Amino acid sequence: MNLQFLPENNATAPNSVGVRLDFGYDGTEFSGWAVQPGLRTVQGEFEDALARVLRAPSRLTAAGRTDAGVHARRQVAHLDIPMASWEQLPGRSDRQPTQALLDRITAVLPKDIVVTNVQKANPGFDARFSAGSRRYTYRIADTPAARNALNSHYVLRWRHKLDITAMDEAARLLVGLNDFAAYCKPRPDATTIRRLITFAWRRPETGADQGLAVATIRADAFCHNMVRALVGAAIKVGEGKQPISYPYDVLLSRQREQAAAIVPAHGLTLEEVTYPPPPFDAERATQIRAKRRL
Repeated sequence: MNLQFLPENNATAPNSVGVRLDFGYDGTEFSGWAVQPGLRTVQGEFEDALARVLRAPSRLTAAGRTDAGVHARRQVAHLDIPMASWEQLPGRSDRQPTQALLDRITAVLPKDIVVTNVQKANPGFDARFSAGSRRYTYRIADTPAARNALNSHYVLRWRHKLDITAMDEAARLLVGLNDFAAYCKPRPDATTIRRLITFAWRRPETGADQGLAVATIRADAFCHNMVRALVGAAIKVGEGKQPISYPYDVLLSRQREQAAAIVPAHGLTLEEVTYPPPPFDAERATQIRAKRRL
């Protein structure tokens, strides 16, 4: 397979400061990340809060657009702040602008969005296109002992115990650079080629996830509904309804109608977004902005 890259420039707006925000959110009451008229979204709440703090409209670009009900432990976004607004952030205090923005945005955000870090972005940094990988976790309570009333918004309850060993074996067959068209909701002119770095299932014996069936899915990027479709196919194997080869056979078909139904969103959490060190984050942004083709 060969990849072709068509370069595209990325730069901070003139007379502005590029800022990186690290944050998490409980996706239960949100209609996903992206702004939608008449709906409560993470981006909408965040940009409204920034407008109050900066007294000007702001546009956030996130590492990835999560669906309605999906949670994030560590999401990343960037924005450009006009230099004049940046310098005015501390007011009469002796705080740095980054700390002042963190304090002020925390004071106005709703409780289901929490910012953990604010920093000046490296030149050319792009939260979406600079990302080296995204890591998701999907959690399933498939035994009575694993069910917990306190985590019902974050864990899918399943009626039968799943064969984790078979699911893990099936999942590993999908790792690598592939066309995941069968696992993605089609979008015009959007590539479905992705490098799946990790897809593994385990059942932790200790900790907060003890007894749950837990999937770890890491890739350079994900297309729409890809993670939830992958989990749905693995569940078919775990239930014994399909052979271990089933998810890979679906992949080879490149036909969305061949895949299992996507699983509910609330069991999915964006755990981490990783970036190469500067200046390679800017270089990666230039490359990944290009349209990839096999």
